[in-house]
Amino acid sequence: MSHIEEYKCPACGGAMEFDSNSQQMSCPYCDTKMSVEEFEVLAASQNTEESTNMTSQNGAENQQDSVNWQSANEATWEAGETDGMRIYQCESCGGEIIAEETSGATTCPYCDNRIVMKGQFSGDLKPDYIIPFKLNKKDAKAAYFEHLKDKIFLPRVFKAQNHIDEIKGIYVPFWLFDVDCQAQITYDCERVRRWRSGDTEYTETDYFLCEREGCLSFDHIPTDASAKMADDLMESVEPYNFTDAIPFKAAYLAGYLADRYDVNMEERFNRAKERVTASCEDEFRRTVEGYTSVGVNTSSVTVNDAKYFYSLYPVWILNTSWNGKNYLFAMNGQTGKIVGDLPVDKSLFYKYIGIRGSIFSVGLIALTMLIHFFL
Repeated sequence: MSHIEEYKCPACGGAMEFDSNSQQMSCPYCDTKMSVEEFEVLAASQNTEESTNMTSQNGAENQQDSVNWQSANEATWEAGETDGMRIYQCESCGGEIIAEETSGATTCPYCDNRIVMKGQFSGDLKPDYIIPFKLNKKDAKAAYFEHLKDKIFLPRVFKAQNHIDEIKGIYVPFWLFDVDCQAQITYDCERVRRWRSGDTEYTETDYFLCEREGCLSFDHIPTDASAKMADDLMESVEPYNFTDAIPFKAAYLAGYLADRYDVNMEERFNRAKERVTASCEDEFRRTVEGYTSVGVNTSSVTVNDAKYFYSLYPVWILNTSWNGKNYLFAMNGQTGKIVGDLPVDKSLFYKYIGIRGSIFSVGLIALTMLIHFFL
């Protein structure tokens, strides 16, 4: 059975968690607070004491009678049923917790104890950095309802009838890349000039091929390293401010869910290079001025030097339901940026299009009448 690590309050024994408001370890039962560094020192001394007590208990147990137990349970796991699963035992209540093999932090479903899985973030699996949560669950809920405002095509009953099924804070694994690259890009450019002579309108179009070449550097390009998280959803909650990133400490996971990476660095680097290429094209495009239209003709981006880091970034996930459908939202746990899909009231949409079309038609008729009046 896999081992877990708990964060117990030194005052009352309750489960401590990281508080995003105070940026400290906090006990929700007795309101004890201390810095992460102070708590780590205390936890280390407690672990040493518990290890000594465990040795004494094992010696006493060895003196007790040995019972030859037989199991009456003949049920067995089918092949593949336990793939991707691990079993942990809560040290507070003794309950067994079945979790995915990539889970790094969770909550005991029996006693609500916050636990961190030992070994999930050690050795080569240990993250280099973590951005602690800056916003809490109340902030996520408030941001969600603010997100619903001023959505003109949102069904009117959605705000009243939809309800939030679940809000969970997750530390999502990311690969970060520092990249130095050489780019050579050509652009197809057009310059259009129009004029009128009498009743005839003339259009002149000149075509150009513009070339740009140079070196660019990018720092901390994020690519999510969790197969469970949709790439477009994680990219939509960007950007993160890396100035808040600090060296990884497991105590920051207390009170939140966390996953370790299950997509390797090499695979995610392909996505990072796609983003680098798009950014190079956009940056060089800004230097191509004085044309009516500009489009990429050829693009060659070569990575010269690259460095990677493993980091955990904070994300609030909100699951809502309405009218038999589920809707997923994600909020950046650092900045508060929230994204997600919303239902569309088609009748409001078509009514809006109809009104805009009617206004355009009335305006066109009025313009025609004015032209005839003055001519």
